[in-house]
Amino acid sequence: MSIVNCDTSAVDNAVRVHVSTAGQPLHRLAKVRRLQGLSRRVVARRLKTEVAQLKEQEQPTSDMPLSRLYEWQRVLEVPVAELLVEPDDPLSAPVLERARLVRVMKTVLAILEEARELPVRRMAETLVDQLTEMMPELEGIGPWHAVGRPRRRDELGVAAERRLSDDVFLDIID
Repeated sequence: MSIVNCDTSAVDNAVRVHVSTAGQPLHRLAKVRRLQGLSRRVVARRLKTEVAQLKEQEQPTSDMPLSRLYEWQRVLEVPVAELLVEPDDPLSAPVLERARLVRVMKTVLAILEEARELPVRRMAETLVDQLTEMMPELEGIGPWHAVGRPRRRDELGVAAERRLSDDVFLDIID
């Protein structure tokens, strides 16, 4: 690229700014999402976007409009400052505490969902009540998703068994 009739100090400043931010993490959306116990699919649904696009946005070096960052903040239910803090800085105590309580609530709800014995159900219900008393916003949290049994390392998932039409590969060839 050539630059003609241009103030070199402006170009030097632009290059310095670009170089200083190149490759430097801008946010930690993925880390906060995982701490909140949310899957990419759930966040993508709430943000009304595709999982692939969400995955790109989660890259620490991805640059996005401030409005999109505020959408993430709304979905993750954390202060925007927690999304922008330097990656070496730990999350604030309230955000870490909330993330821990969300994980505990998900576990308790999963136990409640699977429990057959009355004493175990009562204990899980008591824990749910105590957790929502401590943090009322945990009211809408759901249990961990448990579908079927975990696969062994040598087993393929259902997606591997699906047959794709030959039309799928035409776009790749073109």
